[in-house]
Amino acid sequence: MQTAKQITIVKASGKHETFEPEKLHSSLLRSGATEEMTKEVLSHILPELHDDMTTGEIYKHAFSILAKTNMPVARSYSLRRAVMDLGPSGFPFEDFVAEIFKAKGFKCETRQTLLGGCVPHEVDIVAYNEKKLIMIEAKFHNELGTKTDLKVVLYIKARFDDLKDNVFNYGGQNRSITDSWLVTNTKFSSTAIQYGVCKNLTMVGWNYPEKGNLQDMIEENPELLKKIFKNE
Repeated sequence: MQTAKQITIVKASGKHETFEPEKLHSSLLRSGATEEMTKEVLSHILPELHDDMTTGEIYKHAFSILAKTNMPVARSYSLRRAVMDLGPSGFPFEDFVAEIFKAKGFKCETRQTLLGGCVPHEVDIVAYNEKKLIMIEAKFHNELGTKTDLKVVLYIKARFDDLKDNVFNYGGQNRSITDSWLVTNTKFSSTAIQYGVCKNLTMVGWNYPEKGNLQDMIEENPELLKKIFKNE
């Protein structure tokens, strides 16, 4: 039988790549699985691997094993994988984040071009209600190990700073920005978090902050859960 390193699998994008057990191991741990649970999943999956097996098939196999031992971890793993499958060919992440804000009572406009003090900027989402006007950058990564680092946060903060002194008409009234958000489906580096806190930039990642993170916001929204799992 071929070893795991010799197996070629097919990603959701259609791209072929060599299966790396370490990637599955890491994604399981990030979902809350213990080392023991992770080893059990791998011991079941590795003998079943074959060329041209899809990442979706591998994920479903892992979920079924996790569900027998720890359903909360299985749900977390399932949800995170479903969000990772968002992208240009499916439900765009900008629209996904806009749905979260709509569920909180905001009206939203996506993919807006707004004039800053110096240059125009493309803003992923503008969310507004009677009291707030929020500019949101939605940063999507399709690899679980990728982090949103300090360089990204510096760039986004500079764009929001160029917009903050201007007035914009949303909801029938001219007003200034009240909040700036950066939302990502993975994690932030420690220096990115440190800078964001220092500069009062609201940052939401998969498990940051401890309460009110992206996973929490999704699980609070049953209709959004239905949308992202509609192809399961």
